[in-house]
Amino acid sequence: MQSINENKAIRRVMEMMAIPGQSCDESRVSVWLREELIGAGVPESAISSDTAHRRSPAGGQVGNLIVRLKGNVRGPRRLLMAHLDTVPLAVGCKPVRKGDFIRPAGKTALGGDNRAGCAVILTAITELLKQNRPHPPLTLLFTVQEEIGLRGAKFLTASKLGRPQLCFNWDGSDPASLIIGAVGATNLSIAIEGIASHAGAHPENGVNASVVASLAIADLQRDGWHGLVIKSKNRGASNIGSINGGAATNVVMPEVLIEAEARSHQPAFRKRIVKEYRRAFAAALRAVTNSNGKRGKLTFEEDTRYEAFSIPESSACVTAAKAAVRKIGLQPLARDCDGGLDANWMAEHGYPAVTMGCGQAGIHTVDETLHIPQFLDACRIAAAIATDVT
Repeated sequence: MQSINENKAIRRVMEMMAIPGQSCDESRVSVWLREELIGAGVPESAISSDTAHRRSPAGGQVGNLIVRLKGNVRGPRRLLMAHLDTVPLAVGCKPVRKGDFIRPAGKTALGGDNRAGCAVILTAITELLKQNRPHPPLTLLFTVQEEIGLRGAKFLTASKLGRPQLCFNWDGSDPASLIIGAVGATNLSIAIEGIASHAGAHPENGVNASVVASLAIADLQRDGWHGLVIKSKNRGASNIGSINGGAATNVVMPEVLIEAEARSHQPAFRKRIVKEYRRAFAAALRAVTNSNGKRGKLTFEEDTRYEAFSIPESSACVTAAKAAVRKIGLQPLARDCDGGLDANWMAEHGYPAVTMGCGQAGIHTVDETLHIPQFLDACRIAAAIATDVT
């Protein structure tokens, strides 16, 4: 089993979780991490940042933090990554240890998502350098803006990574669970422009945008295109997330804005779900007219946030992840997930990454915890991956 200083690892993750750093506000935690890396023996010249924040529509203070270390033995370059940012609810966190768990002391989230992942990588590299262990060339990647749409990974300058051949991402709960595939997602903004009229005096002159929306949504629900979507061997999901419109009861509602999404592990089927949404809203628009035969207008916008990916279990990175999990006495389990990960965009860049857990639970809530034994297991797995040269 890989040797790590457990007390230092725990102190490290608690210190890191206390640093404010929601999406687009990662400069303080990025500076802290850079100083920790240099203090551990990483040459300052090996550390750089890209300009992902300048390309991201959200802006932000800093880009992704990238570290490239030369190997002291031959072997394929390995990439270890995690995201720096937390959700806003974690800002101001005061982490406290209670038995085998770390919890927030007040009414904040903990920020274990994903400071725990960053601390796992930092612990592995600190121990590697301190103990002068043999290791292949390594790249460390700490992304920004994961929590607002994987934007740091999306706008990553991949040429700075040094062409790693095996890639590993820490973000989740069970350290023995290996996520090797995830869904793709398309966000939809659907604007319905009706025709306003006085709801009491001349309602027949109006086109109520909410009626158009209601007909479309009912159509999608009736035909099985909303919620869990299963058609033959195809599977996906869609959701109407928000509906906004209107301001007064005496006015026929002139506009509705709907935000929705479609997901699937099958890119073609996800596109089919989006097509059915477009069809349903177009049909509903045609079905509603005012007394003069006039209809409303429809604006339908698609934004593919990330594509689905799948890594074969026989691939070198999955094999290496399984070996590292077994090395610390756990049984690995490869699986897919129905959420988006930085790994989605890493696959798009040509660097498919296995995602592993690091003890997080109850993320994005005031009940968030970090399970210390799982966190320490993740540190040992990362250390094994970083030093494995087979």
